[in-house]
Amino acid sequence: MRFTDIFAAMSPAALSGISPANPLKRLARVGAYAALRLVGHLFQPIRNQADLRGAVWLYVVSANNYEALQFIQQSQPGAVLVAGQGKNIGRYNGAVQRLSLRRKLLYYWQYPGALAGLWRREGPRAWRFFDLIFYAIGYYEVYGRALRNYRPRAVVFANDHNDDARAMLLACRAAGIPTAYVQHASVSANFPPLGFDLSLLEGQDALDKYRRCGPVRGRAALVGMPKADAYLARRNTAPAVRRVGLACNIHDPLPALADTLAYLAGALPELTLTLRPHPSDTRDFGPLHRQLPQVQWSDARQQNVFEFLETQDALVAADTSTHLEATLLNVASIYYRFAANPLTDDYYGYVAHGLVPRAADLTALGALLGALAQHKSADLYRRAAYYNATLGTPDEGHSQPLAARVLGAWLNEAPGAPA
Repeated sequence: MRFTDIFAAMSPAALSGISPANPLKRLARVGAYAALRLVGHLFQPIRNQADLRGAVWLYVVSANNYEALQFIQQSQPGAVLVAGQGKNIGRYNGAVQRLSLRRKLLYYWQYPGALAGLWRREGPRAWRFFDLIFYAIGYYEVYGRALRNYRPRAVVFANDHNDDARAMLLACRAAGIPTAYVQHASVSANFPPLGFDLSLLEGQDALDKYRRCGPVRGRAALVGMPKADAYLARRNTAPAVRRVGLACNIHDPLPALADTLAYLAGALPELTLTLRPHPSDTRDFGPLHRQLPQVQWSDARQQNVFEFLETQDALVAADTSTHLEATLLNVASIYYRFAANPLTDDYYGYVAHGLVPRAADLTALGALLGALAQHKSADLYRRAAYYNATLGTPDEGHSQPLAARVLGAWLNEAPGAPA
């Protein structure tokens, strides 16, 4: 994914947080990573509270991953949530077991060859992202050693495209460890091919997109959205929109966000506006807060996305899976682009498949919200059936037990399962 046109065409603001444009800054980051992670891990003790040997590993790389897999612990006694040493899992940092990465340092003799090989294959983009290549070195070997040592019964993922998650998947294949995947957010046709022994997907949309990515390995089952179970019974029943949330991420320029909020505050003063930056968005929103003191704020580090949506009647956002989550709760959602990258237009296909309407400009956005302020339909959520396979079935709102049953049956059939 790091060498695709879409990744290279990300906004400078978005890319700077991942890989700075200035090569000296990239080099400085590599130095900091080497000092704090590669060397720092040598002196960081690992004191796991759970036994990892022979357990089902729930491998996480973020707080969202943790929330997507946590329910499996209840149906699989002895399942443990694990993450790489030093990986930031947000507010769940202390709740996961850690896999040592101390030996990662031993494999950096491979870096020059990896960089040269990728330069021959990918051209100048290998140099542009030499820091990302540096970070990825050694994960495969270290995880392979951990798998051989602990021999987990299986490894369950909620991420299929980060470098460390890909390394774990490939190491599992080499070690003969069964793998399963639980989709935790909307997917794109730009993802790697689905490569797990069992994939629990939310709906037909995800399966169709993965088939465009390449051959689908193993078995795929459509189980709906487990993380939404607790909220589907509390759908929004407001007959008209009064509260509007705007969800943004690093791809949305701050000036465009400010212009949108200012326009809506002036055109529709009767509406309460709430801005919710993505939890990974570390930009300084102070000037925007001072410019528009009437706008409310949602802290994504303290309030999960469904808790936020429960306080809204409508959502305005660009390319984010929050559109789907909003629609499932019968919150009226509108696709509005704050940036103009043509490669990411309708990235998840929500407009193309009729999940949400598009507002082409501020005038159109104001008109759509103005109409919703007069009337909001009570059955918007039905549009999400293509994305959530349990919608309208007896399993609606019960995706967690459904996923647990499918996963449990697969584990009992997997190699090495207890007799």
